[in-house]
Amino acid sequence: MPSTTVVVGSSIGLHARPAAIIAEAVEEAGVEVTLALVDADDDDDEPVDAGSALMIMTLGATTGTEVIVSCDDPDVLNTIATLVAADLDAAP
Repeated sequence: MPSTTVVVGSSIGLHARPAAIIAEAVEEAGVEVTLALVDADDDDDEPVDAGSALMIMTLGATTGTEVIVSCDDPDVLNTIATLVAADLDAAP
């Protein structure tokens, strides 16, 4: 599955609000998307279903954490990677 690595941009990390926004975008896309942490030992953590806010929160990704976004659809991959990298805590 194609993937890209992005840095978490939300100021508090992937907590409830950013996780819900990302999961909703994945559900609307209707394709499988996974997220995984980049491990310092070059052994990436197990991927989680990005369509589940709860699973996203289990990553414990804080601001600045590198996350691997994987998806077979390049447009969805780009959309979700952009969301992970955005500060979803910023006021609209």
